[in-house]
Amino acid sequence: MATSTTSPTPEAPPATEPAVSRPAITLHGVVKAFRSGSETVRAVDGVDLAIEPGEFFSLLGPSGCGKTTTMRMIAGFEEPTEGTVHLDGKDVTGVAANHRDVNMVFQSYALFPHMSVADNVAFGLRRRRVPKDQIRTRVAEMLDLVELGHRAKHRPTQLSGGQQQRVALARALVNQPSALLLDEPLGALDLKLRQSMQVELKRIQREVGITFVYVTHDQGEALTMSDRIAVMNEGRVEQLGTPAEIYERPATRFVADFIGTSNLVRGVVKGRAGDHWKVEVADGATALVTELPDTVTTGAHIHLTVRPEKMRIGTDAPGEDVSRVPGTVTETVYMGSSTHYQVDIGGGEEVTVYQQNASGSTLVAQRGEAVWLSWRPEHSFALSS
Repeated sequence: MATSTTSPTPEAPPATEPAVSRPAITLHGVVKAFRSGSETVRAVDGVDLAIEPGEFFSLLGPSGCGKTTTMRMIAGFEEPTEGTVHLDGKDVTGVAANHRDVNMVFQSYALFPHMSVADNVAFGLRRRRVPKDQIRTRVAEMLDLVELGHRAKHRPTQLSGGQQQRVALARALVNQPSALLLDEPLGALDLKLRQSMQVELKRIQREVGITFVYVTHDQGEALTMSDRIAVMNEGRVEQLGTPAEIYERPATRFVADFIGTSNLVRGVVKGRAGDHWKVEVADGATALVTELPDTVTTGAHIHLTVRPEKMRIGTDAPGEDVSRVPGTVTETVYMGSSTHYQVDIGGGEEVTVYQQNASGSTLVAQRGEAVWLSWRPEHSFALSS
């Protein structure tokens, strides 16, 4: 009798868990306190952050908000009073700055005036006794990256401010740090050059793939370059998100007021109106919003925030499916591509409206003329008063 044999089924290889990348930089409950006379001042007050590998991350806020102190704790120039700092998953709290795998670029370029551009870039490599052939290769690569290969033999004094900033950047990148920290590096440049350098910095960051942490008080810089932004105020992070999230959906009155221009209008929640909430604003006018904070109920006093470019201005009353507020034009300013209107909406409140000049420079309304303002419900957000 014939017999059949069955080959044993090979065992499947064990399943492997997908690799999970660690944050490049993590701050856990970081506090930095200073003594000021008899008082203790918290420059940084309980900051938690996780910055991803290869991310362009900005710390944004006004002077004295704690953003530079936060960066200095990442760099190791300051130690936290409380909390921990991790680099690539390793706790570096208490580790000296020169033993952390990060480099820092300051507003003052601190280039050596007696050295050539190439020697400035090579300085750190020489101190680490990197072989000469590797130094030549890496310096050439960095100067090509910042588009200054043709200036390698020049002295810093022979360069423009923007070129000197790029030399400082190349010098910081040549050591191949895991993260680059930039403390208002464009602050000394004029407006046009600063805007050009914003584009250059983002290009360079994309090409090298290194995590950039950027400190600035300039909202335009942060919005232009960042993957994510932490808006800081009085030592705390008020909001963390993408540029679009920060701009379009500010979480607090501070963020709404600090990022760009935003109108804050007082109102009282009157209840539901179909898919929207109805809010009574100045002189009994009606505004509609799609959602309210969880803590806000009917009868609550709130502030609505709406961006000037989201508003429409006209002399005819709009339909009832939008927010509609009457007012009087108090000022008009022609800006070329747009006209800016100041409008008194009553109750001691004025708002700003940006109207694009798509059909020429004809004014929608003159100063002293009665107008209607309108905006879609999803373009305003309620903030607790």
